[in-house]
Amino acid sequence: MHLRTGSVSDLPEALKLLDAAVAWLTAQGRSGQWGADPFSTIDARVDQIRTMLSERTARIVEEGGEVVGLCVLAEEPLPYVDPAPIPELYLQLLVTDRERSGAGIGSVLVDDAIEIARQRGVEQMRLDCYAGDDQALIRVYERFGFTLERHFTVDTGQAEPWPGAVLRMQI
Repeated sequence: MHLRTGSVSDLPEALKLLDAAVAWLTAQGRSGQWGADPFSTIDARVDQIRTMLSERTARIVEEGGEVVGLCVLAEEPLPYVDPAPIPELYLQLLVTDRERSGAGIGSVLVDDAIEIARQRGVEQMRLDCYAGDDQALIRVYERFGFTLERHFTVDTGQAEPWPGAVLRMQI
């Protein structure tokens, strides 16, 4: 696996990973996280990922010349999460190739993010994730070394608010 810095030129590959993740989640009956429509078909989502790739720290994992993982880091959380009172690195997005599940791609990206946090001298790293269904995604991040900080909801205009969780890791 090869790790590199990403840029807006990686947008097609990022959308491919996200579209595959949405299809996988939907097939598992888990459309509550990102919905059932591919990211690439929703202009606001395409714009969001383009902004992340152009304005934040994007890290890409490639294998055999193919993009198989993406992580986006920032100094601040997304708007629906309160900023921390101490310096932090915020993991705003993590997505890996579902066909390579279990290959360690997520671990490579999280370990890289921890190293970046250390280099920047921040005290913690946080992320937020979907906390609906059986909360399996929380357990994934706990296996990476994050601990649950709190649950929250976001009003998305749907009948039910989006359930989320903030997790943190001391650096």
